[in-house]
Amino acid sequence: MLDNMPRGTICIEDIEIGMKRHLRKQVTDQDIEMFAQVSTDRNPVHLDEAYAQDTIFEGRIAHGMLTAGLISAVIGEQLPGHGTVYLGQTLKFMAPVRPGDTVFAEVEVTEIDHAKRRVKMMCHCKVDDKVVLKGEANVLAPSRKFD
Repeated sequence: MLDNMPRGTICIEDIEIGMKRHLRKQVTDQDIEMFAQVSTDRNPVHLDEAYAQDTIFEGRIAHGMLTAGLISAVIGEQLPGHGTVYLGQTLKFMAPVRPGDTVFAEVEVTEIDHAKRRVKMMCHCKVDDKVVLKGEANVLAPSRKFD
């Protein structure tokens, strides 16, 4: 790897089908409040316990896109890492994430187009053994040839 490639970045030349990376993060009240502030999504199902009790969720839940952001973190920080460009993402929200839940976010390489530097990855997030989010990401991976 060249000296100017960010540490932890995996270049297209080194990516293989089946490679996986993950992270774990406990979602806190502060995370939800900060996400609401940054996104301007102040839906009370995320912020008001009394309101959320009367919904199908029977309590507060984290923003779905906050959970999806953990997939982005794995892709942007680990696989492929810094220099990766998101091209697309599909998401299916399977179950709510609640304040205090620890989310396990994982990506796995399923297809590679070396000539175009394109990588397709299956993505999922789990709380305990329950899948709360799943989808597929398409990214443009960094290359040593374009430093």
